[in-house]
Amino acid sequence: MNENFRSFLDRLRAANELVDIRQPVDIRHVGTLVDQSDKALLFHNVIGYQMPLLSGIIRTQERAMLAMGCENYSDIEKMLQHGIDNPIPPRYVETSATKEVIYKGDDVDLFKLPIPMSSIFDGGPMITAGIVIARDPEYGLNSGIYRFMVKEKGLTGIDIVTPNNMRMFAQRAYEQGRPCPISISIGNHPMEIMGAGYRAPIGVDEMAITGGIRGVAVDLAQCETIDLPYIADSEIVIEAEILPTGWTQPEGRFGEFTALMGGLHWNPNVRIKAIMHRRDAMYYSLHMPWENTWLAAPTRYQAIRRALRTAGVQVKDINVTLGGRAFWHAVISIKKQAGEGKNALLAALSVMDLKHVVVVDDDIDVFNGEQVEWAIATRVQGDRDLIIIPGARAKPLDPSLPVMPPGVVPIGAKVGVDATISEGIPHERYERISYAYADTAKIGDYVAGKADPVQVSQPEQLEEVAEKILALIVDAPLYYTALAEQLSQYDFQTIARALGALHERDQLWKTPEGKLCVRGSRFDAVPPTRR
Repeated sequence: MNENFRSFLDRLRAANELVDIRQPVDIRHVGTLVDQSDKALLFHNVIGYQMPLLSGIIRTQERAMLAMGCENYSDIEKMLQHGIDNPIPPRYVETSATKEVIYKGDDVDLFKLPIPMSSIFDGGPMITAGIVIARDPEYGLNSGIYRFMVKEKGLTGIDIVTPNNMRMFAQRAYEQGRPCPISISIGNHPMEIMGAGYRAPIGVDEMAITGGIRGVAVDLAQCETIDLPYIADSEIVIEAEILPTGWTQPEGRFGEFTALMGGLHWNPNVRIKAIMHRRDAMYYSLHMPWENTWLAAPTRYQAIRRALRTAGVQVKDINVTLGGRAFWHAVISIKKQAGEGKNALLAALSVMDLKHVVVVDDDIDVFNGEQVEWAIATRVQGDRDLIIIPGARAKPLDPSLPVMPPGVVPIGAKVGVDATISEGIPHERYERISYAYADTAKIGDYVAGKADPVQVSQPEQLEEVAEKILALIVDAPLYYTALAEQLSQYDFQTIARALGALHERDQLWKTPEGKLCVRGSRFDAVPPTRR
C-alpha cells in the first residue's frame, strides 16, 4: 500500500471520518474537543499560529482499519507479521518537501508550532507523534515514538523512563559523555507509526519492517545538521540531540495509555538544532490514550501468537482487552491437550509487559466478558490453577507498583489477584485524565460555527506575563493548565514564551506532583543523584 500521509487524510475525509474546523479555535481547547469528537479533527485556524493542527486520525478501531487498508481489525496483525517476515529496507532519496522551510540555530522556535495542551495535570505542551530515529555505533538505526515536553524554544525533554532500545542508546551516549543525535519526524502515515511503535529486537530496523507492512520501501532523506535520516514524507522534522545530562530533569505529569495521570518523570534534556517543514505543513498531535491503542494492540497479538506457536500450543483466538489498556491483559482460547493450559500461560506471560493472562478452552468466546468470567468461576481452583510469577520486570507506568527511585526498573508480579488500589500508593497516581475546558468548550458548538476570540500575541507583554507567573506560583504552585487559565487574558503563545524565558533563567522547577513552582522554593522536587 503505497499511500502517503495526505492521501490517507483525503480518504478519511471522503469516508466522513475527518472534520475540517475552519473558524478560529483557541489551542487550549483542542485536547477536549478531540476527546469529545467521534471524528478526526483538522483545525485550520489555530489562534496565534500559522500552521493547521490535526489530531485523532487513528483514535478509533475503524480509522485504524482504514489507515491499514483492512476490512477486519485482525488483519492488522497479519500485516505486521508479514512486515516482520518480509522486511524491505528503506530507500534513501536526495531531498523532500519537508525541506521547503528550514530553521537553524537561533531561528529555531518550537513555540511557533501549534503544540496543544491536553489534560488538566499535564506538565506542558507535548510533542506526542514524533517518530524518532537514532543511531548507535554498534547496533545501528532504531526507530520509536517518544514524547517531548516543550520547555524552551529550543529545548525539550524526551520521555524514556521505560527500558527500551532508545533509552539504551541514550544511556550509552551519556556514559561516553557525548550527546545522542535524533531526528523527530512528525506528520506521517499510520503505517510508519505502527512500524516505529513495534518493539523490534536490537539491531533490527523498524523502518524495514514498515516497508514490509507497506509492500514498498519507506523513503528516508538526510538531515541538515546531524548525521541521521528522517522520514521523507513528513510534514515536519525536528533535528536534535539528547544531551548527556542523565536522568535529572523533572517532567510531566503525562496522560498515559492507562487512562490515568502518570507521575513526575526524570529524563534527559533535548537541544533542538533545526526545524524543517513543508511550506503548507500540518502539525499532527497524537491524542492520548486511544490514539495509542489501536495500532499498539496488534503488536501484542503478534508477540503472543509467536510465543504460543513456539510453545507448540494451538491457538483459537486472542483478546488483548481494552480494560487492560491493550497492554496488560490477554484472554487466550486454545485447542487444549493435556497440560497445555499451564504451558500456554507460561508462554504468554513471557511476552513484553503482559501482566495478567487468562487461558480458556475453545468453547469460550474470548471477546465475551461474561463467558470468560463464567469459565473462571466454574473451571478454576486457586491452589491448582493460579500461577503467580514474582520478581518479573514491570512497566514503570503501572500505578499499583511502589514508587521507585529515578532510573530503577520496577519489579512486579505476573498475574495478580486483587485489582483494587493498594494501600500506600499516592492518590494522584490514579487521577483520571480530565481534559481542560471540557465544561465550556464543546465540539458541537464548534461544528455549528462557534469561534473563539482572537488574541494577538504581544511580545512587549512577555516580561509582564513572566512576573505575573512568578507571583502566582511563589506561594501556591500550579499545574500548567491552571496557570494558563488564570492568565487567559493573554494569548497562549505569550504565556508559553514567558514560561520559556523563566525556564532559561533557571527560575522554574516542579513540585513532586508535577506543578510549576519557583526553583529553590520549599515546594520544589528534590532532584535525584546525578547518574
